[in-house]
Order: sequence, then structure tokens, then C-alpha cells
Amino acid sequence: MSTLDSVKDLQQRMSASIIGQEDVVKNLVIGLLANGNVLMEGLPGLAKTRAVKGLAKNMDADFSRIQFTPDLLPSDITGSEVLYTEAGAPSFRFEQGPIFANIVLADEINRAPAKVQAALLEAMEERQVTVSGTTHKMPELFMVMATQNPIEQEGTYPLPEAQMDRFLMHVYIDYPDEESEGKIIRLVRGEEGDAPAQTAADPVAQGVIFAAREEIQAVTVGPAIERYMVDLVFATRYPDRYSEQLAKWIHVGVSPRGGIALDKCSRAHAWLDSRQQVLPDDVRAICHGVLRHRLKLSYDASADGVSANDVIDEILQQVAIA
Repeated sequence: MSTLDSVKDLQQRMSASIIGQEDVVKNLVIGLLANGNVLMEGLPGLAKTRAVKGLAKNMDADFSRIQFTPDLLPSDITGSEVLYTEAGAPSFRFEQGPIFANIVLADEINRAPAKVQAALLEAMEERQVTVSGTTHKMPELFMVMATQNPIEQEGTYPLPEAQMDRFLMHVYIDYPDEESEGKIIRLVRGEEGDAPAQTAADPVAQGVIFAAREEIQAVTVGPAIERYMVDLVFATRYPDRYSEQLAKWIHVGVSPRGGIALDKCSRAHAWLDSRQQVLPDDVRAICHGVLRHRLKLSYDASADGVSANDVIDEILQQVAIA
């Protein structure tokens, strides 16, 4: 089985247990292939946690779940120095926290205070943590998948823009359609029943992901597509060049991380579609997930009921391929 076939098999296994969320599954796989961190947002009960667990379950990878609460401490995530006594001699030994895993689920990340959220920054960006002056490296395969609930405000601490920018993608999960709703009911009914357990397929090895990343590096981006990505980013910074409406809606544009993420995710998207060159459709397909959390909208946009998705839709209409 080729590397691409193995990754598509992983995608199919996840879709089998996460009904009606094929786009979400594909975006999670793209985040994994692009070696980035993903923020998932959606109403309660829409399989955010299940999706991350499904990814870890079908891979040969260590999985860790951190339930964020207001009383959580940074050391609860990173680990701490613990005093041990051996043969009458005391010594400190570092005990790793739950952040030391291949796939880390940061559940309801916006429920933790700023200190705890900041404890994730070094791990997410530098792939290391520093405790008591000593640096500890993350595993080679390392990915943080955070979830947050958009409707609850009590007891939450909104993520600052600097931390939001460190997520490669912002995946929004919506309600499934009627047909998928019925399939979900039947799926859970079958899981709770006495149906014979199916033979579990072999988990996807970490080496497959590393091999896929090498192949994605070989996917080419033509000068016109690269210019298109740059123009999309600059349309968020200088919206008055395109329309008065965009200038009215956008308060702060996208950072250079946005352009880097467009390049990484569009190449992963093209590779998943068995292509060795990025097309405009690849850029458009991942544009919302890459840019929506990096935009800061104006009060006028809020007053007009305009969302980040609406702004990106307008940008895609205004920006042409050279």
C-alpha cells in the first residue's frame, strides 16, 4: 500500500465513526500532514472530542487528553520536578506532564486562565517545554488539537490573538444533515449493543506520516498560485485596495503565518487529491480554515452581522488570479 493509500485509509476509518463530518476529518488529516496544530470549534455534542480520539485510535501514536478547567496550573500540563529519595540521598526528577504525547487533545481550551494557555505556546511553537531551567523536547510526531465551545461565556477565558495565530487551522463544526443524523443514532446504538466486535485494522504507523510529509514537500506551487496566496493575505491587510466594504469590516489583517499556512495546507490538499501541483481550488478549499481565526473584524462588521467566513467569501470574490 502506498503512502497516499495509507493516509486515505486513515481518513476513511475516521469518517466511518464520525458521521456527516467529512470536511472536518479531511481538515484534521491536512493539519497532521502539514505538521501544525488545529483549533476545533463547534456547539456541544458535535463530535469534536470524538474526532480527535478517532484520529489517535487509528494511528500508532500516544494520545493524551487534557481537560481544561479554571483551576488548572501550568505544571499540570508541562510536568514538574519531583523530589525522590534513593539510598537516603534526595534528588529531583522531572515527571512529564500530559503534553508529552504524539497527539494532545486540549479539551475546552478557553476554560483555562492565561497562564495555562501560555504554557501551551512554547510546546506548540518550539516543540519543547522548559521546566526549572531545563528544556525538554516534544516527540518527533507532535500535534495539539484544541476544542472550544462558542456559546458559553461564563467561566471562560477567550484566547488572545497571539495564541490563535499559532494554530495552523481553525476548523468549525456545524450540525449534520438529516440523513447523517439517523446514521449517528444507528452507529451509537450499535456501539452500545451486543453486536460482535469487528476486527480492528492495523493502526497507521508514524513512519507513514513522515513519508507523506516528504512527498508533500515535493508538491510544486507555480508563480501564479504563489502570487494568488500573497494577494489573499494582502487583501486582509489593505482591504481598501479592493472595496470600501472590506475596509469597513476588517480591523486587523493576517500575519505572515497566514501565508505560510496557506502554502502548507494547499500543498497537503493537492497531495490528498493525488496531484503534484497546487491549483487555485486547493487554495480556496482551505482558505477559510486557515484565515478565519487570524482576522480581527471591526465593530462595523459585528453591527452588520458579518462573520469571518463572510469576509473571506468576499475576499475570494474580489481577489483574482494573476
